[in-house]
Amino acid sequence: MTVVLDGGLATELEARGHDLSGELWSARLLADDPAAIVAAHRAFFRAGARIATTASYQASLGGFAELGLDSGEAVRLLELSVELAREARVTGDELVAASIGPYGATLADGSEYRGRYGLTVAELTAFHRPRAEILAAAGPDLLACETVPDVDEAEAMLLAIEGLGVPAWLSYTIEGGSTRAGQPLTEAFSVARGNDQIVAVGVNCCDPRDVAVAARIAREASGKPVIAYPNSGETWDARARRWTGQARFSPEAVRDWLAAGVEYVGGCCRVRPDDIAALAAVVTPGGGSPPA
Repeated sequence: MTVVLDGGLATELEARGHDLSGELWSARLLADDPAAIVAAHRAFFRAGARIATTASYQASLGGFAELGLDSGEAVRLLELSVELAREARVTGDELVAASIGPYGATLADGSEYRGRYGLTVAELTAFHRPRAEILAAAGPDLLACETVPDVDEAEAMLLAIEGLGVPAWLSYTIEGGSTRAGQPLTEAFSVARGNDQIVAVGVNCCDPRDVAVAARIAREASGKPVIAYPNSGETWDARARRWTGQARFSPEAVRDWLAAGVEYVGGCCRVRPDDIAALAAVVTPGGGSPPA
């Protein structure tokens, strides 16, 4: 059964009037306005999403430290991201995926759309592990290793979550038939083959037109269920800090994604609750649950 995911949390928060121009993006509201995060999550649940992704994508211990928060407060805010998504549940059986965004997201300069930061796999693992441990201990149903731009960081994320006892998905941001760093998708998706902790592999924050081909490669290369939650099709201009181009997110296109093997489907940046409601109406009533 196909599972419906949520859409762009930050997009929804901005649409509700919140200023997310700082480097912490939506994670800033964990400290400033947690009720706003609950409301945004709930809007997606009411639209038919069965899984919410937490507001921890751009959160990091270093980023919180720059706001003047000590390590204890930073840990508490990461834990809070999971609690708020759980609080937002409508039926009580929706699931929470703790977002582990890429290293580049914490730089707030668009690096997550390029990859190749000049760091080793070991260095990237050391960066991701503390946050992954905190989020896993907060009790989410899943970990979302998402918007991964290259294979090195994917390998690091898999090492960082190893042994934490929480199932996870691995999702790349891609362009055409390669990762943002230019690696073949077959190579990228193959890193999850045989990893029992990974319950789905796929793509997010990419052009919707790239989903179907990537989904077929993901299933063949990884042997895993496929997840896809593209953005609207617009392009993020990191320097101007705005989206440009034309929106192309169409719930009707989901039929092609399902035919290509996608089992978990939603949206990313610029995809709002109304879009998820339309998508859910196309996909299936009721949704389902990911394998544990």
